[in-house]
Parts: sequence; C-alpha cells; structure tokens
Amino acid sequence: MSQSEKQIFSLKQVVQSIQKTIEDRYTTNYWVKAEMHKMNRYPSGHAFPELVQKDNGKIVAQITGTIWKQQLERINDAFINVVKEPLQDGKMLLLLVKINYHPTFGLTLQIVDIDPSYSLGELQREREETLRKLEALQLINRNQYREFPLLPKRIAIISGDSSKGLSDFYQVLQENPYNYYFETSLFEAYVQGDLAVNSICAALKNIEENIDQYDVVVIVRGGGAEVGMTCYNHFELCKAIASFPIPVLTGIGHSTNLTVAEMVAYRNAITPTKLAEFLVLTFREFDLEVTQLATKIFHSSEYLLSLKNQKLIALANGLSQVVQKRLQNANERFLSLQFQVQHQSSNHLTKHEQSILNQETRLKPQLQFFLEKETQKLKQFEEKVHFLDPIHVLKRGYSITRINGKAIDENAIIHVDAEIETQTIQGTISAKVTAVSKNA
Repeated sequence: MSQSEKQIFSLKQVVQSIQKTIEDRYTTNYWVKAEMHKMNRYPSGHAFPELVQKDNGKIVAQITGTIWKQQLERINDAFINVVKEPLQDGKMLLLLVKINYHPTFGLTLQIVDIDPSYSLGELQREREETLRKLEALQLINRNQYREFPLLPKRIAIISGDSSKGLSDFYQVLQENPYNYYFETSLFEAYVQGDLAVNSICAALKNIEENIDQYDVVVIVRGGGAEVGMTCYNHFELCKAIASFPIPVLTGIGHSTNLTVAEMVAYRNAITPTKLAEFLVLTFREFDLEVTQLATKIFHSSEYLLSLKNQKLIALANGLSQVVQKRLQNANERFLSLQFQVQHQSSNHLTKHEQSILNQETRLKPQLQFFLEKETQKLKQFEEKVHFLDPIHVLKRGYSITRINGKAIDENAIIHVDAEIETQTIQGTISAKVTAVSKNA
C-alpha cells in the first residue's frame, strides 16, 4: 500500500477519539477501592493522588487521581469528622470516581467523594489485626506485668517539645502542693499522624539504651483533638510499648475508645494532666503510708515501753524485797559469825597466853646471854676500825696523795702539770706535777 493510500490521523484526532470513546462508555460514577499511595497536594489546593492496588506488597495497578480544591476541603472535613484522621498517604479508601480522559493530561480518576465509613472499618480492621498479632505473641499484658517502682521519680517523657499536653504535664509535676521532686528527660517525637509510629519507636529505642537511668516512660499528647490517633493502633508501635522493659504510661488526650497502645501500656490516662496527677498521687500515698506507719510505730513503742516499764518497776520492787531479805539474812549470819569468832578468839588467846608467858620466861636468860656476847664482838670490831683509821697512819709520818679526789695507787696514771693533793697529819698540801719518773 502506497503512502497516498494510507489513512493517517493526527495525535489530536487520536486522543480526541479516545476521549469521546471513554466519555460515551463511562457515563456514570463508580465506587473504587484503592490505596492512596501519595497525596500529592499542591499549593493551589488541588490534589493529584497516586492510587494503587497491591498484591502481597507488590503494586499490580496504578493510576493518577484528581481532587479539585473545593471538593478536597469538603471530603477532608467529612473524613476527619468520621474517621478522626485527615486524608493522608497509605490509607485504604472507598472512592466515588468519574473516569476522565484529557487530551493533554491523559487518563485520570476524578475523585468526587470518599466514603469515610469504609476507612473507619479499615481502621477497625487494623486495630483488631494488631490485637490479634499481639495476642499471638503473648504481649497484650506484658508491660502491665512489669514491676512498678515504689517512687517513680526518674521519668522519660516522649512528646513534642511544644505540645500543650507536655506543658500541662510539667506544670502538675512541678507545682504539686507537697513539693515532691521529679527528674524528667524529654525525648522529642511526633505523637500524632503518619510520622508518629517511627518517631515514637525511635524514642523508645533511645531510652532503652540507658534504661537504668529511668523508672518509667510516659507518652503525652495534648490538645484533646481526636485527629491523628490511628498511629496508636499500629502493630509496630504497640509491640514496642508492650514489650518495653519498664512501665510505659500514656496520656494522649482523647475521649473515644481506647487505642491498642493504651490497652497494652502499663497505665493510661485520658489527659497528660491526669497522668501527672497519678504520679504525684503515687508519691502522696507513699508519704501518707510512711506517716501512718511512723505514727503506728510511735504509739506501739509507747505502749510497749509502758508495759516494759511497769514490768521493770514490778521486777525492781521484787528485787528490792529479795535484796533486803538477803541483806537481813546476811547481816544476821555476820553477827552470828562475829560472835563465834570473838568467842573462839577469846578462848584461843586465853589458852595461848600462858604458853607465851612460859616461853618468855625460858627465852629471857638466853636472850640476855646472847646480847652480852654480841656486844663484846661489837667492841672488838670498833677497836679494829679505830686502829685502821688513816689518821693513825699519818701520825706515824706517812702521807696520802690524791689526784682528782682518788688516792694514787699502782694503777694511777699521772701526767705532767696534773694537780695533786697531799694529806699529812698537819693538813693538806696542793701541788702541780713538774716531772714524773717511774720506779725501776
């Protein structure tokens, strides 16, 4: 076939034909179940979400959707009102769509409406699936079996740093009327929305790395809004809370049914304020219990001391009587013994007095003879001592020479210039040695 015989269409003719065919074929709106993979919201207020269908995690169908600004605002408000969540990535939706084909933009699904009740059912299904998985792993009550500290003083807090709930939590702890002191460490995290799961799990991991520094973990989220709560039904987050090694307490501020995270936590409170009040109350109950025990111990001690005092007085009285009785008996025995000793001593002295007199009569002559004999010996010694007195030697013309107060004998050493003294019958002569010669 020659080129002149070929039927040639312009691209515009082709796409216009496709557009007409689709418009003629798809004249009504259709309900379509799909996952909003990416929202793709633009500053203009329009959104062009990527819609996908997955099979075992693999994308098996994909098409671009369109939500015009006016419709998006209406749909999002209705979605939040029912589901308590805004439209966001990763949600399974039931969409009312119109199939459009535009010559320039191609095939799209114009989203006219979204059934929020379907998404609510999907969220409930996710919640039940999370509970089922936790039950299978025996984690539902794991954290609730953790030993709660006697005084939860060291608190690891997971929250946004500008959260109203965090400021309420701090205020209750810091301004408690009993002046109890709490040590707090803040681990910043997203606590609502699609980023919350990974953010809170990361914070829990950081706390666990220094687990010995904390008594409890609290997750607080303020404002009371119901939006953004579905993250607390996510399996990974709930698993992290349930298996955490110390008690995890939640105060995430909402009034609807409990989320799975709250169910598996050690304790949950409806608001951060209530959670802080619980921690203060824990201290207060311990304080009161200690005070009551102290009072009880005081009164019991007083009672026991009174009983012991009475018993001691009774024992003292009894002991006094016993001692007095024994002293009386001892005194009587002493007097009796004293009389016996005096009587026996008197008899003994009388008996031996005559013996002593006889001995005196017998010994007296012997003693006189002994004294006379010894007196004679003393006189003889006295004469000898008198005769040996050096004065008698000096009378015979001899003298005594001394050096340094000692008499010079054969062992004395005499040097020239030494000072000596010589004693004669007439007196003492002092001299200085000028020469020394030794006997041959």
